[in-house]
Amino acid sequence: MTRIMVFGTFDMVHPGHENLFQQARALAQEPHLIVSIATDKNVERIKGKKPRHSQTERRALVAANPLVDEAVIGDEAGYVEHIRALRPDIIALGYDQTGEYVDTLQEDLTKAGLSVNVMRLQAFEPERFKTSKLHDERNR
Repeated sequence: MTRIMVFGTFDMVHPGHENLFQQARALAQEPHLIVSIATDKNVERIKGKKPRHSQTERRALVAANPLVDEAVIGDEAGYVEHIRALRPDIIALGYDQTGEYVDTLQEDLTKAGLSVNVMRLQAFEPERFKTSKLHDERNR
């Protein structure tokens, strides 16, 4: 079994997220997909606004997806210990994930003595399936 980890807010689960889960699972013959849900405080700090749904609601939504083997809520501060505890073999990043948790991820993992393969996944119709765009369309 290969433990594959993805991170995100997941305020909704749309076809772009399902494609992310499928791409991540395709990285191994016997995948175990772990989805780490950003905490409410981290979403607000990073995106500048609160998520529409609580971290508990978002975790439950993701956990109900048949492509997901394990859904967890991320750490409030940092991420290395969170990753160490979950022991992924692979971290699969979305095509658009950047910023404080991503830019130095491989370097931080190496410094912490963790051997994790970090991979970047492909976009899936980002002009149609991006949470911010879908929320905007629903609010019209």
